[in-house]
Amino acid sequence: MRVKVFDEMHEKDLENSVNEFLAEIGDSFVDIKYQVSISMFAEEQIYCFSAMILYKIED
Repeated sequence: MRVKVFDEMHEKDLENSVNEFLAEIGDSFVDIKYQVSISMFAEEQIYCFSAMILYKIED
């Protein structure tokens, strides 16, 4: 079993990264966890979009 973690500032970037990885591993994925974090820096909201993919490896 393996874990791959993605962290992007924009949801579309995360979507592209996850889709590319899923295309690489095919049907090996077990689960995907998704999270959004928001923080403030001065007057600016900063978003962090992340995903963790659990997948099987073939021996």
